[in-house]
Amino acid sequence: MWGAYLIGIIIFFVSMLVSQQLKSRFAKYAHTPLQNGMSGKEIAERMLADNGIRDVKVVSIQGQLTDHYDPAKRTVNLSEPVYSGRNAASAAVAAHECGHAVQHAQAYAWLNMRSKLVPVVSVSSRYLQWVILAGILLMGAIGPGLLWVGIALFAMTTLFSLITLPVEYDASNRALAWIRKEHIVTASEYAMSADALKWAARTYLVAAIGSIATLVYYVMLAMGGRRN
Repeated sequence: MWGAYLIGIIIFFVSMLVSQQLKSRFAKYAHTPLQNGMSGKEIAERMLADNGIRDVKVVSIQGQLTDHYDPAKRTVNLSEPVYSGRNAASAAVAAHECGHAVQHAQAYAWLNMRSKLVPVVSVSSRYLQWVILAGILLMGAIGPGLLWVGIALFAMTTLFSLITLPVEYDASNRALAWIRKEHIVTASEYAMSADALKWAARTYLVAAIGSIATLVYYVMLAMGGRRN
């Protein structure tokens, strides 16, 4: 069990460093006004329109870096700094979230797979810690069977993390391709937008690596228990 804690601590510090870099980049690029003067809301609405999406609304929500696309409500939810911001960071985030709306409209395979896993992951996340803990504590008495059940639950969350990677990277690629094609940003603004999205994607990458490492640890633990 201590191995899982060690992995968690390492991933925590790496995630914290990536998060700090992400916040630093966004704070820096938020002070660079777009030459076209468009706000995040205006950029999002234009990208949706350019992709023939008429039934998705762009709304403002509270918080910072809370931006997300809600396929159920058909809304692109932009945090207030992004919604009203007129800078390279806002352009990047607004276009990225619209990238998810485009994925949804085009039935992007990886997004569909992730959406189907949401109910399963929701249940798995609720119980997996208790099942794994019980499996480890009782392994000497009943063997690794219960731990394997916990591993199966954890594997679903790991799979979800892995599937999230192509979904997020593809949304960023769609966003960057569109803002370049439509001349939403200048060359220097594009570089800032690309850098901001790169660091945002790394938060998902770190999470996926951490999940894989933890899963491997639990598998090794269960296999060791089976041998004993």
